Amino acid sequence: MSESVKMPALGESVTEGTVSSWLKAVGDTVEADEPLLEVATDKVDTEVPSPASGVLLEIRVPEDETVEVGTVLAIIGDPSEAGSAPAPAAP
Repeated sequence: MSESVKMPALGESVTEGTVSSWLKAVGDTVEADEPLLEVATDKVDTEVPSPASGVLLEIRVPEDETVEVGTVLAIIGDPSEAGSAPAPAAP
């Protein structure tokens, strides 16, 4: 089962953050609590840990993009889930 990595609330008044850099690439194996990416807000710059062990299946927010707290940044899951989305219908 896959796990969403969301932009965390990094302070009471923080409503958004910018993805500074990804520390892992799609296909990389990650452990729970291992740093996955760096984010910057108007108050703090910090690393966001992986919420689960598995493989980084998808990065949904590229570097230098600013998103609201709670936005899904990436998907962590089992390697067998990679490419589990339905294939487009043949024309």
